[in-house]
Amino acid sequence: MSIIDRTIWLIETRAGHPLGLDELAEHAGVSRSHLSRVFPVATGHSLFGYLRARRLSEAAKALAGGAADILSVALDAGYGSHEAFTRAFREQFGLTPEELRRRGTISAIAIVEALPMSDQTKTDLIHSVIEARAAIRFAGLVERIDMSNPGGFAALWQKFGQHLGHIPGATAPAAYGIVASAGDTSCEYMAGVELVSSADLPPGFRELRALARRWARFGHRGHVSTIRSTIRAIYDQWLPGSGETQADELSFIEFYGPDFNPMTGLGTCEIWIGLRD
Repeated sequence: MSIIDRTIWLIETRAGHPLGLDELAEHAGVSRSHLSRVFPVATGHSLFGYLRARRLSEAAKALAGGAADILSVALDAGYGSHEAFTRAFREQFGLTPEELRRRGTISAIAIVEALPMSDQTKTDLIHSVIEARAAIRFAGLVERIDMSNPGGFAALWQKFGQHLGHIPGATAPAAYGIVASAGDTSCEYMAGVELVSSADLPPGFRELRALARRWARFGHRGHVSTIRSTIRAIYDQWLPGSGETQADELSFIEFYGPDFNPMTGLGTCEIWIGLRD
């Protein structure tokens, strides 16, 4: 069973029980930092954002089904008091447990269902090359985006698209998506280009620099909307058996080649994983 599958299984089978990062990482067989970094990029959910959303979603189903005792539902979801449960429930769904129980339906709220465990459906990776590169200077637009909302990434790319082809000092007509930093439920994400060292930073852009290192590059087949299947296969299949370790900072990059068409979602698309020496 893979890192992601082990984590999902533990979350789904430990409803109502406290789960910390140490226990999740130990069960997955990786370090705390590795699990915190891998889970969001492979699933689109932050680790504890997913844990929280799953427990509250199951609680919402129980309440809509007419559960008589809200405190019992709260305890089953891992909350120690009615107040803490109500606060978390309102933040997640925009209404209180009492209001949902009166409505008797979950049709108007965004339930988060369990992620599928993928051992039965392996993705064939296009593992092209491991190459050493000098430090890379990136420039682009950066926003903090909710990792469970793919629309946030699409909106940022739409804003950035108007700049492509008109950025002085860009090394090639290619674009990069870079996870700059990740928090509990969101990440800082750049839509940008590689910029030559002598070029001025364009107004309104931010700069990120990836250290000189080796990169493992993986091609993605098909439409960009299915890219998480490739990302998950890298972390589930390739990395555990490769003998390699992912570097700590700015080590996950999406590469979109000159032929990539953001309107159709088709063209050259790769995932780059930075490796420790």
